[in-house]
Amino acid sequence: MSDITIYHNPRCSKSRQTLALLQENGVEPLVVEYLKDTPDAATLKAVIDKLGITPRDLLRTKEAEYKEHGLSDKSINDDAIIQAMIESPKLIERPIVIKGNQARIGRPPEQVLEIL
Repeated sequence: MSDITIYHNPRCSKSRQTLALLQENGVEPLVVEYLKDTPDAATLKAVIDKLGITPRDLLRTKEAEYKEHGLSDKSINDDAIIQAMIESPKLIERPIVIKGNQARIGRPPEQVLEIL
């Protein structure tokens, strides 16, 4: 069982590059395809805490779902943003690599090497 997890979308080039980079560094992470296996609210909150960001910082603002959920409205609270990510997991920025109490978004992919 790997102590490193990647929230991965195989259709995303950055996600594929990050997974390849991990493997090149001898890491076989637990791969979570979050579009199929969407994390629950508690899991998302824990990931956001490990990243040291706000839920809004984890949003993909260019997705159609961002507009559909009206997420540009700054008055929307963190719980509502997390609920929108659960309902539309495409809104979650990717890839996210987690090791212990640390996490990084693989944009650029090399950023994840900071926590290995």
